[in-house]
Amino acid sequence: MVPIRAAVLAFTLLALCLLATNTSAAYYSCCHSHVKTRISFRAIKGYSVQTVTEMCPINAIIFLTSKGKVCTNPALKWVMDYVHLISNKAQKVHIKMSQATKPSHG
Repeated sequence: MVPIRAAVLAFTLLALCLLATNTSAAYYSCCHSHVKTRISFRAIKGYSVQTVTEMCPINAIIFLTSKGKVCTNPALKWVMDYVHLISNKAQKVHIKMSQATKPSHG
C-alpha cells in the first residue's frame, strides 16, 4: 500500500509540473521585473513559467514559496539549475509511484 503522504507529494509535484507547462495571466498576476538576488532552494515549493504575452511583458520562472511568488530571470544559470532539480525530483517520485502501483506477478 502506498503511504498517503507519498501519494499527496506525487500529486502535488504532478500538479506543479502541469502548471509549469500552462501558466497564463489568468492564473497568476504577471511578473514585471526579476528579483536581483538568489533565493534559497529550500524555500521553493514549486514553480511556473511565464512567457511574454500582451499582458505579461517579460519571460520569467516564478518560484512559489510559502511567502508568495518570486519572479526570476530564466537566463540565469542558478534559476535553471533550480528548475532542473525540481524536475528531477518530480521524475524520481513518478518512477517510485509507478513501481509501487504495478501489480505483482505470481
